[in-house]
Amino acid sequence: MAAGANSSAAASATFLNTLPVLPFKMKFPKTVSRYCPYCRKHTEHKVFLAKKKAPSSLKYGSKVRARRRGRARGTGNLGRYSKPPVTQWKMTGKKQTKKTDMRYQCSVCSKTHTQRKGIRIKKVEFE
Repeated sequence: MAAGANSSAAASATFLNTLPVLPFKMKFPKTVSRYCPYCRKHTEHKVFLAKKKAPSSLKYGSKVRARRRGRARGTGNLGRYSKPPVTQWKMTGKKQTKKTDMRYQCSVCSKTHTQRKGIRIKKVEFE
């Protein structure tokens, strides 16, 4: 009995060791050679993080949501729109990390383009 309990504890410990650990801090170069779609060639680019802005309340999705969840909707069952927003009943807690939103500024034409796919990092450092 005791041997079986130890093996299951060891198995769970090895499983926990194999889980991916998110990096606390990642270092990126300040400049990188990258393809510029405006110059149509590889040039030096300055790398920086974009600032998070407040979401606009005039976007199509926000307007539709406001219309469907509005106060003056009359009485009765509204089907799938009767439920409260997802944030109130399902998504609890906060993610530990945010996805990066890198911007690359071309040194030749000074135009900026974005990173295709962000990665989850707690802190970004440029060196």
